[in-house]
Amino acid sequence: MKGLGGGTVELIEDFDGDTCRAVYSVRFREAMYVLHAFKKKSKQGRKTPQSDIDLIKQRLKDAEQDHALRFKKESK
Repeated sequence: MKGLGGGTVELIEDFDGDTCRAVYSVRFREAMYVLHAFKKKSKQGRKTPQSDIDLIKQRLKDAEQDHALRFKKESK
């Protein structure tokens, strides 16, 4: 996905007339975070709805905080 920086990947799969998407982050060496998975409901255009983008951005921030707390202790 554009605008989220490197290490964030969006998988898109079409099945039986529906489009499903999953967004995950591989920025972290120790963990992979699934940020959002959803079935795209709009039949117009390929663009991901802004509400989904906002949710993904918030979850990425949460994943960064979780990773910092969880793995900071293990690296010492």
